[in-house]
Amino acid sequence: MAIFQQSGTAKKDTPSFGADAPPPPAPARDTPTPAIADFQTATPPASAATTPAPAASPAPRPATPTAKESIIAADLTIEGKIEGTGDVRIAGRFKGDVNVQGNLTIEHGAKLNGGVRAQQVLVSGELEGNIESASLVELRDSAVLTGDLKAGSLTVASGSKIRGHIECGWGDVKPAVAGNAKDKAANDKSSD
Repeated sequence: MAIFQQSGTAKKDTPSFGADAPPPPAPARDTPTPAIADFQTATPPASAATTPAPAASPAPRPATPTAKESIIAADLTIEGKIEGTGDVRIAGRFKGDVNVQGNLTIEHGAKLNGGVRAQQVLVSGELEGNIESASLVELRDSAVLTGDLKAGSLTVASGSKIRGHIECGWGDVKPAVAGNAKDKAANDKSSD
């Protein structure tokens, strides 16, 4: 339903039958007609209430932040280094170290060549490199791990393959910050 304000020009097109008839009064341009004033203060119908207004502000975000996930697609091959917060999902091929304060997922058919530091590491594809620090590592049935693993907890599914040294369950394993492995190696050499 729409209410339109009539303009004074619409009456000029209609013929006047009497010469004595005065023209209708023109609406005041400064004050809105009552119909328009009622329309502006009325609540919108239920169907219009669900449609956001063009000038409406965005909806408030939830109080708890949601973790963001970065994805390397199946048809991509990337070489470099990944560092930061949030989750990472590799579905393609990546060559380099991954150091995240989140979860790392290596999809079925994906391959990672490099060292890994993450809170949780879920492997369905292939990993050639060491998992240097993780609180949980899960090797699914199609996983292939070639390298050493150090984790707080390890889950190995039937059919997965592992070649390397494994340390797990020896207490809390905290994700190390970049550079700690070099500092530890320097301290080990100085104690010799």
